[in-house]
Amino acid sequence: MLRLFVSTPLGMAELLRGELAGLGAQDARTRAAGVQCRASLQDAYRICLWSRLASRVLVELARFEARDSESLYRGVRGVHWPDVFDLQATFAVRATLLEAAIGHSGFAAQRVKDAVVDDFRATFGSRPSVDKTDPDVRLHLHVQGKRAVLSLDLAGESLHRRGYRAAGGAAPLKENLAAAIVQLAGWPAIAERGGTLLDPLCGTGTLLIEGAMAAANMAPGLGRARFGLHGWARHDETCWRSLVDAARAEVRPPPPMFGYDIDARSLRIARESAEKAGFGAAIVFAKGALEALQPPHAGPGLLLTNPPYGERLGAQDLPGLYQQFGLVLRRFGGWHAALFSGNADLVHRTRCRARARHALYNGALPCVLFDFGLQGGRRAPAAAPVRAAANVEDDALVNRLRKNLRQLRRWREREGVSCYRLYDADIPEYAFAIDYYAGERANLHIQEYAPPANIDPDRARQRGEHVARVVADLFATETPRLHHKARSRQRGAVQYRRQDRQRDFDVVEEQGLRFYVNFTDYLDTGLFLDHRRVRARVRDAARGRAFLNLFAYTGAATVYAAAGGAASTTSVDLSNTYLDWAADNLRLNGLAGAQHEFVRAECLAWLRDAARAPRRWDLILLDPPSFSNSRASEHTLDVQRDHALLLRAAARVLAPGGTLLFSTNRRRFRLDSGLDGDLGLVEISRQTGSPDFARRTGHRCWELRAAA
Repeated sequence: MLRLFVSTPLGMAELLRGELAGLGAQDARTRAAGVQCRASLQDAYRICLWSRLASRVLVELARFEARDSESLYRGVRGVHWPDVFDLQATFAVRATLLEAAIGHSGFAAQRVKDAVVDDFRATFGSRPSVDKTDPDVRLHLHVQGKRAVLSLDLAGESLHRRGYRAAGGAAPLKENLAAAIVQLAGWPAIAERGGTLLDPLCGTGTLLIEGAMAAANMAPGLGRARFGLHGWARHDETCWRSLVDAARAEVRPPPPMFGYDIDARSLRIARESAEKAGFGAAIVFAKGALEALQPPHAGPGLLLTNPPYGERLGAQDLPGLYQQFGLVLRRFGGWHAALFSGNADLVHRTRCRARARHALYNGALPCVLFDFGLQGGRRAPAAAPVRAAANVEDDALVNRLRKNLRQLRRWREREGVSCYRLYDADIPEYAFAIDYYAGERANLHIQEYAPPANIDPDRARQRGEHVARVVADLFATETPRLHHKARSRQRGAVQYRRQDRQRDFDVVEEQGLRFYVNFTDYLDTGLFLDHRRVRARVRDAARGRAFLNLFAYTGAATVYAAAGGAASTTSVDLSNTYLDWAADNLRLNGLAGAQHEFVRAECLAWLRDAARAPRRWDLILLDPPSFSNSRASEHTLDVQRDHALLLRAAARVLAPGGTLLFSTNRRRFRLDSGLDGDLGLVEISRQTGSPDFARRTGHRCWELRAAA
């Protein structure tokens, strides 16, 4: 049996003792900073892999008296170090002293290092290297009075580092502290009943990710590639691998969870961390203010949060925030609620009575988990009937999504479509468009329309959470990222304006070509899926021709033309951002070159100037927005009002024998009757429309062929 000391943050030792007993530890006794116990090699490995609360797992190597530096040195030399780790391994030493005769921890660590190095030199004539940053082996010396205990850390890097944290947000909780909060708040029992975990002030999402990990029965060590035990000479890889394989087999899908915050950067980090942990589909993160919070269903559920409390974070109006939390709790009848804070005076502002309090520490800061128990108050008016109706409609939504997937499957396989529209307000009560993007990682882009006049807008908004959960469940095996946006009552240039500044680009494929898309910064992603057949038509007609892309946006059609062998391309748009994006798309496909020109200009004014020059284009795509009032332009653009001007201007720069394609998605669009006689436009909408947009689309397309 191995003698272990398992460390944990202050206040968590008793909780850890119970956990270790369940992992096979024997004779467990709590100490201020952890638990002493005995365990077999297999159980010690199991603790490293499965403990949610531990920081380090120290296996004792030697005990001896350390009255001074020389007795410390002799005690360390009493260990035959080649039996502990190999000469090629790197190591580091950490020392803690409590009322010790040796007065400096750095000096004590240095004496340990000297003794270890000298023992290797005596055996091999050579010594291992010290690596204080990322060693293969970590040694720990603890001296209390004259008694010294020398240990090897089987964890290596602290176990609270699960390997999923994408980046540090503002004052994040350590993962093992978050796991303790989740456990003490009663989440395991609620999860067993299929309940929901909701954090209204989620920050970087640590509480939710730890909650998902616990509910999924996922060993927290599965996300780590390396432990200190791997550098130990006694390491048994067969035993370790069998435990890891068994742990992977025990993972199950967690229940749905929701996290809200008003900080876009924190939400981005939370999404990335959840995806790395394997819960990108299970946890829905969305931007939302606390005062607008509503329960996603009638319960059971746990409302759990760690709001700012004035330490390290310069939050303003904290009393008002806590008071608002107390008001929000009244809407969560049938839910359990808990709050973790280091400021009891602020918690009193909630005017909620805690049924239990658990003392913990966030680092050195004393904190309390306030357990408010089951909420018995009534929810906001009309909330209950909304939830009941939504439960029934969820079944209809699931059936419709499955039906759409089934109907589109053969078409997608035949044409090699990997990005497509799955749902487009097929059920009036669910006024959403849902697009699926396959690429380096799967993404689901959910856009909310303005609700129909006969649907209560509040009820429609509440259904957004249900839509996200249903879609996440449907694609659970792919663990896609979910992106939820509102495009209700938005016109023209709003769809092109920046929504955020995360600059998080993904790469997707369409018809063998690759494109950058952005799901966070703009309302649209950078690739209009309903135009794929128009783009394919451009590629088929482009060989050896000069191509002009008007209102080029991110240049997807330009990429198609270049891939089709166009002799040259000219992309015109008013946005430098989109023109740069277009150039990046060309480079992404290995198609960049001097023959591709990018022009920042207002298209109608540019066409008037171009008509006075001798240059002409053999293939033109004119795809204006329905409406635009860009700040960079002096004039608004309305495609219904201005399309005749645009078409006539574009026809003037079309080369003899050339082809012009005009496309619009303006609903109830009417082509100017005078254009048929002037230009001889032929409508080709049936050939350019896409099956996934057939249910609800304003897509129209015409072709003009100039005389040779």
